[in-house]
Amino acid sequence: MSADQKQRSIRCLVAKVGLDGHDRGAHVIARAFRDAGFEVIYSGLHKAPEEIVQAAVQEDVDVLGISILSGDDRPELIDDLLAGDHRALARVITKIENRAPGYRELVSALHEHTGDAAVVGVTGSPGSGKSTLVDKLAEEYRDRGLTVGVIAVDPSSPYTGGAVLGDRIRMASTVGDMDVFVRSMSARGNLGGLSTATADAVKALDAFGKDRIIIETVGAGQNEIDVVRAADTVAVLVPPSSGDTVQMLKAGILEIADVFVVNKADLDGADRTVKELREMIELRDDVNPVLGAGKHGPGGGPTPNDGDDESPKSAAGTLDTVEGEEATWTPSILETVATRGEGVDALLDAFAAHREHVAATGRADEIERRRYAEEIRTLLRDDAAGLLEREIERRGGIDEFVDAVVARETDPYEVADDLLGPLRECVEERSHDED
Repeated sequence: MSADQKQRSIRCLVAKVGLDGHDRGAHVIARAFRDAGFEVIYSGLHKAPEEIVQAAVQEDVDVLGISILSGDDRPELIDDLLAGDHRALARVITKIENRAPGYRELVSALHEHTGDAAVVGVTGSPGSGKSTLVDKLAEEYRDRGLTVGVIAVDPSSPYTGGAVLGDRIRMASTVGDMDVFVRSMSARGNLGGLSTATADAVKALDAFGKDRIIIETVGAGQNEIDVVRAADTVAVLVPPSSGDTVQMLKAGILEIADVFVVNKADLDGADRTVKELREMIELRDDVNPVLGAGKHGPGGGPTPNDGDDESPKSAAGTLDTVEGEEATWTPSILETVATRGEGVDALLDAFAAHREHVAATGRADEIERRRYAEEIRTLLRDDAAGLLEREIERRGGIDEFVDAVVARETDPYEVADDLLGPLRECVEERSHDED
């Protein structure tokens, strides 16, 4: 350090290179230098290298601090992902899952390259054999010459947020095959069974060029209806004699299933479970035609094999018609023994039959529109919640409001109205201006 520098404070220029639209990283660097006694000059966002050099010369700085946490590698990541680089795919999904700076721009850039993959959701209660079945599904898809992406979502602790992502243990059939990409994700407290980043990760796999994408959801049983929003076809697994069939009717799981899978069909009670499922489907159609609509519209009718025949339904499912109404899909019921790969080929045929039905009846566009509508609503809810959290912190934190409520100085509804006031006024003002 020169004598001149010893007689004055060290001058530091902090610059932000990148396009992610925030400067948290730059602020961290600036505060660190400030606390160390430096004079900090902050040049702002979105600076090109030549701009930073010019500022450094003009300010006659001693130290240059550059924040590049935004991931200037975004364009490269996208190009590499689209070119088939699995490492780039893994990094993109990590950014998506962590909601890292710039992840929205990544997903936006991928959107135009999506829409080709068929997405299958596999859900069901704990112990029904989901991971083992997904492993065999991936293996069978590869035997048919198709590339596969798997997203395995495991539960997270509601207290610590931690998770043990153990689904990969049961997915050994395709180890070493790079055309099967398996990614474990945490539900991060989402009771719907899916991480909020799952839909975005599906887009990454779709844009990458995977032919089939399988989503395995958290084994939470009755709370897994969120899978409908991400998958084209939903398979619900039911272990033999588990008693889950009655619970599914109460929880609405019946309405999300396009295919029922009685896995572990070599165990006692499999035939009984198939019969119970068939009776439930028939009851749904007979008692309430609206319930019979499921995901794919009104109508419906009795399923085949409605007598005493105990054999499972064919893989293709059925198309029920009521005079004057469009054909609707009646869920297939199949038996599998995933540990031995039995029934897996028929299950893939059932998925294909359902996909063909959706295309033939013109419901594919309707399903896609509904999916995006729900995604937009979810993003709006999350973003609005984030804005409100920042407003709460600006006013001293949630404890300030809780103290006032506990002291009976106010109530939760009044607190909510107060916090929402600025947002409500802004919306109403814009509506007024448009009128």
